[in-house]
Amino acid sequence: MFKKNIKMQMTLEYWNELAKQLLLIASLLSGFSITIVANLLVSDKNDRLMNRILKFATLSSGFFLVTVFAMVNIVMTTTPGGIHKNVSVNDFQTARIIGSLTFIIGLFSIVTMIALSGWTKSKKVGIFTTVIAILALVLIFMVL
Repeated sequence: MFKKNIKMQMTLEYWNELAKQLLLIASLLSGFSITIVANLLVSDKNDRLMNRILKFATLSSGFFLVTVFAMVNIVMTTTPGGIHKNVSVNDFQTARIIGSLTFIIGLFSIVTMIALSGWTKSKKVGIFTTVIAILALVLIFMVL
């Protein structure tokens, strides 16, 4: 009935695949966020709400970009036959921590941007996008 606290040892192959998947996801989300930033920069609207959306889109794109480069570091370090020999998990610990944190911060930023976007149209749409954003964030963290 009691679960034992078992520390799982992740292999380098697993880290390599995990980093590839996060690299793909972060690349797509970063590109999406950069597109939003570019569109907001050329927009004629310049109110407080649009500036907040621009800030969260910028945060999102920046943090996802950092995640991309951290995951590239992990992929390069853990690829069998690569330039690194006798690799251990400690060899990419900094990239792993930075990549994980920036991915989470990027998720919060992009979900906040989605939540705020509806408020540019109306109160009803704002409530809808906020509820969807919160639901999406909860579901994302349930499956991670």
